[in-house]
Amino acid sequence: MTRRASLPGAAELFRSTTLAGKGNGELPAGPPEPDTEPLPGGSGRQKHDAKITVYVSQAELVALEQARLRLRADYGLGVDRGRVVREAIAVLLGDLEARGEESLLVRRLRRERER
Repeated sequence: MTRRASLPGAAELFRSTTLAGKGNGELPAGPPEPDTEPLPGGSGRQKHDAKITVYVSQAELVALEQARLRLRADYGLGVDRGRVVREAIAVLLGDLEARGEESLLVRRLRRERER
């Protein structure tokens, strides 16, 4: 019995992450609709084609985890932190699209810049 971990091959590591029909590298305007293809095993989780890394403070991470736990305890929504972050991004981008200069995102970023 070997104790080596199974690692992905080069094809999986370097696979294309362009959106279907967008071979020129352009991204569509606004947030894309979530992929509705569930992952194998029936977990209910969604498949995503791209990944980013975001660094947060310890306080922000604790607040995110508390929100996740509150969603589960108070509302019966068992979601992971990534789902909470994706939904928050979708809400902010939708608000930016709808309200422009009056959006919450623009106001918060301006307030931060003025500090």
